[in-house]
Order: sequence, then structure tokens, then C-alpha cells
Amino acid sequence: MEQRSSTRGSQQGRPRKTVDNPYLGTEYSVQKNPGYRLRRTKREWKPLEDRSCTDLPWFLLFTVFCVGMGSICGFTIATGGAGRLVFGYDSYGNTCGQRNEQIEGVRLSGLDQTDKKYVFFLDPCNIDIVQRKIKSMALCVSLCPDEELKTYQDLKRFAMHNGSELCSYELAGHKYPDLPERFDKCPKLPVPPSKSLPVFNRCTPVDISCYAKFAEAVVMFVSDNSVLHRLIGGVMASKEIIVGLCLLALVLSMILMVIIRYISAVLVWILTAMVVLGSLAGTSILWWMYIDNRLTANKTLSKETAETTETKDAKEEAGMTRDKAQVLLVYAIAATVFTVILLLLMLFMRKRVALTIALFHVAGKVFIHLPLLTLQPFCTFLALLLFWMYWGLVLLFLGTTGNPVQNEETGLTEFRLTGPLQYMTWYHAVGLIWISEFILACQQMTVAGAVVTYYYTRDKTRLPVTPILSSVLRLMRYHLGTVAKGSFIITLVKIPRLFLMYVHNQLKGKENACARCMLKTCICCLWCLEKCLNYLNQNAYAATAINSTSFCTSARDAFVILVENALRVAAINAVGDFVLFLGKILIVTSTAFAGVLLLNYQRDYAEWVLPLIIVCLFAFLVAHCFLSIFEIVVDVLFLCFAIDTKYNDGTPGKEFYMDKALMEFVENSRKLERVVERGRSRPTEAVSVEGPEMKPMAPGTSSA
Repeated sequence: MEQRSSTRGSQQGRPRKTVDNPYLGTEYSVQKNPGYRLRRTKREWKPLEDRSCTDLPWFLLFTVFCVGMGSICGFTIATGGAGRLVFGYDSYGNTCGQRNEQIEGVRLSGLDQTDKKYVFFLDPCNIDIVQRKIKSMALCVSLCPDEELKTYQDLKRFAMHNGSELCSYELAGHKYPDLPERFDKCPKLPVPPSKSLPVFNRCTPVDISCYAKFAEAVVMFVSDNSVLHRLIGGVMASKEIIVGLCLLALVLSMILMVIIRYISAVLVWILTAMVVLGSLAGTSILWWMYIDNRLTANKTLSKETAETTETKDAKEEAGMTRDKAQVLLVYAIAATVFTVILLLLMLFMRKRVALTIALFHVAGKVFIHLPLLTLQPFCTFLALLLFWMYWGLVLLFLGTTGNPVQNEETGLTEFRLTGPLQYMTWYHAVGLIWISEFILACQQMTVAGAVVTYYYTRDKTRLPVTPILSSVLRLMRYHLGTVAKGSFIITLVKIPRLFLMYVHNQLKGKENACARCMLKTCICCLWCLEKCLNYLNQNAYAATAINSTSFCTSARDAFVILVENALRVAAINAVGDFVLFLGKILIVTSTAFAGVLLLNYQRDYAEWVLPLIIVCLFAFLVAHCFLSIFEIVVDVLFLCFAIDTKYNDGTPGKEFYMDKALMEFVENSRKLERVVERGRSRPTEAVSVEGPEMKPMAPGTSSA
């Protein structure tokens, strides 16, 4: 005992050093023995205190998967698939513009096509709409015809003068008009003038009128080509206006994210009033209709009783009136029950609605302090666009990779993947989903990290210079594995849903009603599961940004917090989502109104309908992208607020981190609780219910 006391005394007598955390505004006691040892009050949530790598095995797995994606691209390049796509190949397997090797069993293969760099289709307008490709023999030629060739004499003259033979290789150019094979192995007359594409060396007709059938198949509502031409002409004539309106939608979206904190209260209470008044009005109308039908039925019945004779039609009419009154009674009772439940929900959730308003107010402040958040949709869209372009290019490479196979229907040589290699396409398809979800999850983690830094920094003047960049660096250094794991879980749910949707489309009109219902039910359930997992993942990323824990631990902790605040979550998701939806509608309608004013000078309304539709779709897409960032900010703020109120109570040492607007909400809630407690206590009982005043810790105070 003496030895322990002396040891404790010697430890207490040693000098201590105070270390201040700029994010938390707390001080830690560190002893020199022999190095610094951090003494911290043990807590379940340690915002921004420790950083460590999370879910490292999943990061390694994702890295291996990405290497596999890159290997597919390398395989297509090494086996000539990329070269065949870029340079083109003929119907005998020869790549244009280079020397080729003989393909066993394929005649006219292995030709030297060094001087023939362009692919020419004998019938470029013969398009297979189902397979989306040209069903025509392809040849390598040295020059694309730049003028219309109407006869075989014109084909001969073009071959003699330019050295570019447009018929099959075994036919001599000077014999074109006399050969009996000319009808099958020469181009279909007349040959339209064509030009080569800039990168892909294909001879493309200058006049695209031959693609009218393809255009009609794609645009099913167009029955007259003149309508399509007028619509396209309207788009081309209004391209400057379309660009200007798209920029207007972009500016409106950015402005709305800043000012929504000022109009959120108005929108929320207007929404609440509309819902309540609408339900009351609907219920009243149903009861009025029931009473009116009941009175009408009674009058009819009294008249029938007074009369001595009663016709069959009168009996049927009276029966229908009574049945109608019974149906209206059921509807009125159901509407009354719904209205009562709705009013009770509004009564019990009014404080949660006030929390939603406070969170919107704080979210607006976040965008003022972190203006680079508005660039997140651009960065995410650019990353997705670059990846989708790469993915589509590799998919095209895979379409020209593999072993040469002769098509039994057309007799043309095609390249197809056979054996185990055909699974590369499925691997590539999974990569599209997983990596796309990974990019979206990186955006969620970046926004969550920046918002967490803002929330848990007591003195906002001590925020990092670029919290967004700091969040990106933390993500890349510590949490890529967590993002990979979360996106993989979404991929596991999305793949079966997409597969069932594909099966449903393939069996449309063939399956029975029961099978169709089961497929739609499964698709709907998987969609709901995907949405729930997306929401849980987003909160798990926020928990990881706070505590630097693994994905499963963060998801569990976030789920516990959300369950404890289930009513608040319901209110925020219901009211908040509807307010954001109203914001999207506001942006779309404002852009559409401006578009109508600008396009009004075009008196032919058919010409500006399509530009206006394009502008409205773009405006909704932009508004959705920007307000989705706002929604993520609100959700992260709520999780931080829930954690703050759970582990802090405003007393010294447990000061709140929250903003003034949220502090006012908590104070009002506690005042209401104290009023309720006073009402429950007896009048003669003097009970002190005044608690300590709640205030955030000032910078530099101690929380130990």
C-alpha cells in the first residue's frame, strides 16, 4: 500500500503538458513519462480524435478487381480487338490499314491492306434494329466515294481513276459492268456520297436520310419524317437559348442551396397546413356527399311509399342510391380515421418538424462556410463520365475481340469471345455497377467528412483552409476500403434487380399474370432494400468520418442512433424530402417559364416543344444533383446532432458542439419538458426543475 501511494504521489508530482485539439476545443493532460501519454475520458464516440485505416482487406480486394478491369482492356488491345475497332475490318477478317495473317477456313483473309485504310459498307442503310448493327458486307478501300455513283459504269470509272475498288476483292474493277456477281458482291445502287469518320475510319453517307427507318424505330412516337425534321430543326435553331437556360438552371440550383435555410420554415409550415386542410376538406366533402345521398334516398323512399304502384326501374334506382350511400359512408369513415391519425401525428411530431427546420437552417450555413461543396456534383459527374466513357470503349473493344466466327445467316466473318473468355463481358458489367457505386460513395464520404469537421469544430474561425480537400485526403488515406465495402453491398442488391428487370422485359407478353406479378414484387422489394441500404450506408460513412471505425461497426452504431431517434428520422425524411422536392419543382418551373418567354418568338409551337423538354429534363437533373448534396448534408448534421445530444447535456465538461439554431431547438424542448413536469407536480410541492444553462464550450476551455 505504501509503495502504491508513493508511486501515485510521484506521478502526481511530475510535470504535465496541456495539448489543445483545435477541432474539439478540449484539452488533454499529457505526462512526460518518458514520452507523452494522452489521458482522455473514455467515450464511445470520439469525434475527429483518432485516424486509422479501415477495412483494408476490402481496399485490397477492390484494387485487385480494378486491376482485373484494366487487364480486360489490355487483353483487347493485345489480341487486336482495339485495333479492329479503331481501324475497322472487312467481312473476311482483315484489319484495314495493315498486313494480316491468314485465318483458317476463311477465304480472302490474310490480305495486305496497308494501302486500304477505310471501311466501306456495300449497303450502309441495311440496319438491324434489334442487334443495332449494319447487316452488310464490309470491304477495305483506299478512298470513300465523294460523289453519287448511279451505275456500274460509274463504279468502274471510280475504280480506274482513284484505285479504290468498291466491289468484293475477287472481282476486277474493269469488269464490273459485265460480271454476273455484281448484283451480290457490289454496292447497292445508287451509292450515296460518303466521308470517313475522324477517328474510326468508316465511310459514312453524307445524307443520313437512309437512316429514317432507324430513327423511326428509336423515336416511336414519330410517324412522319417531317415532324422529326421540324423538331430537330427547332433544337438546332434554339441551341443558344437551350445552353443559356441550362446555365440558368445551374445558377438557380446553387442559389437555392444557400437561401433554402431562409424559406425552409415557410415551406414546411405551408406544407403542413396544406396537408391538414386538404385532409379536413376531403373528409368534409365525403361526409357532405354521404348526407346528400342519404337525404336523396329518403326523399325517393317517401315518394315511393306515398304512391300505390312501384315500377321495377324505381326499385332499381332506389337500390343503387342506397348502395352508393353505403360506399360513401365507408369512404367517409376511412377518411375520418386517416385525418384523425394525421392530426395526431402532426401533434406529436411538431417538435420533429421544428428540428427539420433547424437542420435546414444549419445546412445553409454549412454551404456558406464550405462553398466548395457546390462543386461536388461537378466532380462526381466528371468522374462518372470519364469512367463510363472508358467502360463503353472497352465494351466496344470486347465486341471486336475473340476468335473469327462465320455468321451462318449472312456468311460474314465476326469476332466473338468463346469459352471462359466470354465471362469477361459479365466481369466488365459488374465493374460498371461496382465502380459507379464506389464513385458515388466517395462523394458521400467526402461530404460527410467535411460536414463532420464543420460540426465538431467549436470555433468556426479555426476551420481548415479547405475542409473539402482535407476530407478527400482523409478518404484516400484511411477509408477507401470502407467505401469499397459499402458500394459492394449495394452492387450485390442491384445486380439481381437489374437481372430480374431484364428477364421481365424479355418475357413481356409471354409470361402469365402470376409470374408477372411475382417478378414485379421481387423487383420492388429489391428496390426498397437498395434504398434502405443506401440510406444506412450514407450514415455509416458519416459514422466512419466521425469515429474512424470500420464499415460494419459504423453501420451498427449509426443504426442504433437512428433507431433511438426513429420519429425524428421519419419527420426529417418525410418533411425534408418533400421540401427538397418542392425545390426541384421550383427550379424546373422557373426554368420552363423562362424558356417559354425566350422561345415564344418561334410561332410554330411544334419547334420549341422539344427544346423546352430538353431544358426541363436538364433542369431537373441539375436540381436533383445539387439538392442531393443538400440532403446528404442534412442527414449528416442530424446524425451528429443525435450523437451530440446523446453523449452531452450542456453541463461543464459535456458542452454541446451544435450550432446556435440547434441549441435553441434543444432549449425550447427542455423548457417544454419543464412546463409539463410543473403541470404534473402538486401545487403545494416546491420542486426545482431548473437545469444548468446549455451553451457550447468557448474555445480554449477544458472538457476533461
